Formats: sequence, structure tokens, C-alpha cells
Amino acid sequence: MGSSQAVAKTALRDQLLAARRRRPLAEVTGSAQARTRHLLSSPELVRAASVAAYVSVGSEPGTTDLLEGLREVGRRVLLPVLEPDGDLDWAAYDDPGSLAPARRGLLEPLGRRLGRDAVATCDLVVVPGLAVDGRGMRLGRGGGSYDRALARVPVGTPVWVLLHDDELDRPVPAEPHDRPVTGAVTESGVRRF
Repeated sequence: MGSSQAVAKTALRDQLLAARRRRPLAEVTGSAQARTRHLLSSPELVRAASVAAYVSVGSEPGTTDLLEGLREVGRRVLLPVLEPDGDLDWAAYDDPGSLAPARRGLLEPLGRRLGRDAVATCDLVVVPGLAVDGRGMRLGRGGGSYDRALARVPVGTPVWVLLHDDELDRPVPAEPHDRPVTGAVTESGVRRF
């Protein structure tokens, strides 16, 4: 990656993270509930038997309601487990009590590890991100974990990022290893790319 691209990505990450930290709690809670309603009522979710998702941390758009909603509608939910090399393994989500603190402030499932390729068995993949452009290029935290995992997802599987409305259509610097998403879920609805 060229140094100007690295600087641009870092500056955009800093800007977006600062904006997230300033959001009022009532807005954050209402947005999470709206995203959950939109995702659960989407045709892609209605057809899905299994969903790869994640446990939100810090100022990320909240996933607590989403994880419980997925469980309530009978979907098998896989959550990531961060490996020492930065790649992602996967394990089933049972309930909030099946999560334990892990490295980098994450919460991870305690269950049996299913392997890095388990994400490829899911009918819908929900990922974190900071922004997305009109082509579906996602800006993540910069570790590359999800880009590696998304390389294993079969073509045609919906891959959606959870964002706030104002994080859509941001110019996102892209590199050859970056994997696009096929949609974004915000408080206003699902946008497909």
C-alpha cells in the first residue's frame, strides 16, 4: 500500500471513530433496534438457515439485539474467534452466557471451534466496518481479519456491513486484498450494492 493511501485510511478511520464516540446513547440504542428490524425482515434473512455475525464492542453499531433476534427466529449463528495470526476461526453462538472475554477487548463464543472455513457454510454474513462506498468497498479497523475471512465466502452469499446512515457512500481507499460487501444495514434500511 502506498503511504498516501495508508495515511488516507488512517485519517478516515480516526474521523469515523471519533464521530461514533460522540453519538448520544439514545441514538445508538434506537439505531441498533432499527438495524435489527431491517435485517430480520429482509428476504435474505428469511431464506437463511445460518448467519455469520459478530459481537459488537465499544462504539460499533450494536449487535446484542440482532444476536438475540437471530436466535429467536431459529437461525444458527456463528461468531468469529480471533486467532493469534489475525485470521478468524468460528464457533456457534448459544446465548449471551456462551461468550467470554478475549484479546483486544472482544467477546468470543466458548463453544467448539469449527475452523476458518465455517464462514463459507453460512447463508448470510454480517461484518463490522467503519464506512462503505457505493461499490461496496468496506473500511474496517485495518487488521485484515475480515478480508481474509471474506475470501472464503462463496460468490453469491450476501455479505452485509452494519453502519450508521452517515457512514454510507464514503470514499474508501481500496487495495487489491480488500473484499467488497454486497450490502449495508443502517437505521434507515438495507442497501444492496
